[in-house]
Amino acid sequence: MRDNLNAWAIRNGISYRAIDELLAIFGITPEAGGITAEPHTEAYIQSLVRLEASRKGLKLWRNNVGVLMDDRGVPVRYGLANESSRLNASVKSSDLIGWRPIRITAELVGARIAQFLARECKRSDWQYSGTEHEQAQLRWIEAVNADGGDACFVNGEGTL
Repeated sequence: MRDNLNAWAIRNGISYRAIDELLAIFGITPEAGGITAEPHTEAYIQSLVRLEASRKGLKLWRNNVGVLMDDRGVPVRYGLANESSRLNASVKSSDLIGWRPIRITAELVGARIAQFLARECKRSDWQYSGTEHEQAQLRWIEAVNADGGDACFVNGEGTL
């Protein structure tokens, strides 16, 4: 039953959290011998979000962030907002980066712009707890939104 319910939820943009809440309302819990959803990994959620974004005409790419040594032993940093370890500790750019095409009006009628998008993917059972890591991710999200972008945490399809 759960597989059919999950497939229906995906087709209709219903989050796994909402399905779990609905099942609990009807008393379908592990204690009652009912079905339950396994939390999904961040990688799984990221795949769902990318598929949903594609269906909605949004462009999202993986933003790998880190540092590697080149063949001379020189560190090479990659990813957005990762010019230094100090910056990366303060602001952590999102897992998925891209844009949403928008047609604007008034003086530029008919022109299209690309609104910057950033999505920080989390496990399906994740809730914000305010760790230093999450606070650094939130600072990135707030900076993007403050300048007219669209950024948020996501933990399932339908949270895009």
